Amino acid sequence: MLTGFGAGLFACLAMLLVAGVCRLLFGSSLFAYGLLFLPVSAAVGVWVRPADLVTAPISAPIAFAAGVWPVSGGSGGFGGQLMGVVSALSLHAGWLYAGTLAAGLIALVRRAALSGRKRAARQQRARTAY
Repeated sequence: MLTGFGAGLFACLAMLLVAGVCRLLFGSSLFAYGLLFLPVSAAVGVWVRPADLVTAPISAPIAFAAGVWPVSGGSGGFGGQLMGVVSALSLHAGWLYAGTLAAGLIALVRRAALSGRKRAARQQRARTAY
């Protein structure tokens, strides 16, 4: 299990690695980048520890934005690179939303299961106490 910070760091590093692979193998394909973002988001939702489940849907979009720079296709100086990143984020927001939704739903299901187990254990203790 990863802490909230660890899950965010994992996601950012994984997306930078994915961006490098996409740049080398797929010619900076933002489709491939977005497609590979989905399993990274799901991994964040699965691997974050129960106390930090709320950070999973926060870490996913930060990781998408952190890793999109190498495949954004910006040209020129800092302004051109920044415009490439902003354009990539706006034009491929569907991947961003899908990955964030995946991480959020996984975290929500995990939280519900954890609450159900706690409630069942509390009821079991109440039954055995009498």
